[in-house]
Amino acid sequence: MLRRTLTAAIITVLALGTATACSSNSGSSGSSGSGGTPTVKLMVGGIDKQIYLPYQLAQNLGLYKKYGVKVQLSTEENGGVGAEEAMASGQVDMAGAWYNHTIEFQAKGKAVEDVVQLSGAPGEREMCTKKSGVKSAADFKGKTLGVTDLGSGTDTLTQSMAAAKGVKTNQFHRLAVGAGSTAVSALQNGKADCVMTTQPTVAAIEKKGVGASAVDLATTDGAKSALGGAYPGASVLARSDWVNSHKDSVQRVVDALVATMHWIDKHSAAQITDKLPASFVQNQLVTKADYIKALDQDKGQFLPDGIMPAGGPKTAMATEKLVGTVTTPVDFSKTFTNDFAVKANKKEGFTTTTSPAGADG
Repeated sequence: MLRRTLTAAIITVLALGTATACSSNSGSSGSSGSGGTPTVKLMVGGIDKQIYLPYQLAQNLGLYKKYGVKVQLSTEENGGVGAEEAMASGQVDMAGAWYNHTIEFQAKGKAVEDVVQLSGAPGEREMCTKKSGVKSAADFKGKTLGVTDLGSGTDTLTQSMAAAKGVKTNQFHRLAVGAGSTAVSALQNGKADCVMTTQPTVAAIEKKGVGASAVDLATTDGAKSALGGAYPGASVLARSDWVNSHKDSVQRVVDALVATMHWIDKHSAAQITDKLPASFVQNQLVTKADYIKALDQDKGQFLPDGIMPAGGPKTAMATEKLVGTVTTPVDFSKTFTNDFAVKANKKEGFTTTTSPAGADG
């Protein structure tokens, strides 16, 4: 989900670090042989986006290694297969993507679950030009609204926010604009009145003066205000059959990511930025200072303990129903588990602060 065109520098970094990850079938991944370190292939839905920074940060902090797992990170590319689809088809073992895909997969008869929840908000902002006059989703009628891809998470959120305000999908136009420079250009060139996008693209839009935030979905508080509750964004998804046959590997990955979330909670935006690849935080769109300011602004999206928040699954389901993506009943207990995160927190004596969702969401 959330497609974007990566910069040449990022592509080079990922090509060097993850070429092996995508070159073989993942059937043997997650197994350690006789006492070795298990290898897990994890594709992220845009690895250089702030909403997805924990996956790479865990690598850079050495936490995957600390907890005894080799994680081969890769990223989905603009126009290519989405991270969640790559996971569902067995190209990779895990996906760094939004929780709502588990609901969509269940509706299609596929068993996919969320094993650790990293954020309580989509991390998105509806960025609109001054000329558009858009102040909320109630103003979407007659507008051209940019989303990363038709059918993506931003597309679902855009439609659901409109529906909540009584604006039907056929009353506005949705346009796939990607992210990064293409999203900025869509506003700058008048192709779109608004675009839903994440940091650091938000910072670039603000810096260029071509748009401002009309709807905040970037923080947990913002999501609660706009969507009626915490919205589970970034997470780790995996096929249930793979989880059941690779529980030790899953636990190690979750251990590393839970430790990462506590690290994020206790460090400043500047300290976090210093641990990320230079190409992520400083490029043709933003300076490092821009990136730090943006992260400081939207750091509230990250959950400190990897626990699925109470009400989160219901909020995600509500958006799917508003759009009509999912019309059948869903068994929330099969879409996520807090078991791995609970064990990870207990292992290190971490205090959990997120109120956990129950089996009913």
